[in-house]
Amino acid sequence: MDTNKTKDKQYLFDNPKNIKRVLYTLYASCFLLVVLDFVIHRHVYHSWENLPLFYPLYGFVGCVVLVFVAKWMRTFLMRPEDYYDNPKDDYDIPDDVDSEHTLKNAADENTHKGQTDQTTNTIGGHDVDA
Repeated sequence: MDTNKTKDKQYLFDNPKNIKRVLYTLYASCFLLVVLDFVIHRHVYHSWENLPLFYPLYGFVGCVVLVFVAKWMRTFLMRPEDYYDNPKDDYDIPDDVDSEHTLKNAADENTHKGQTDQTTNTIGGHDVDA
């Protein structure tokens, strides 16, 4: 198998020209929408919807508010960097007990692993897993 083919393979955005094309297309569509905002007649319910550039400004302010709310929520939702690394801290396991072995046994108990005589329920002559 030739590994040079994978190294030489170019994807769409590996070429800087394609990135510029996408950006120019984005800029042109934004400019077109701003121009159309002045041309197209809308049926509005509130007077502030008639303001020029109301909807782009409304969307921009909404995104900024979302970012600030997310930063604020991060203060009480954030967990320490090693939150999932040390399972002993979460379960109050004594130091003399092998935590990995204990957690494996707990997982086996929860999944009924190794149990051979599981009873089946029958309802109306059909086997039902409960």
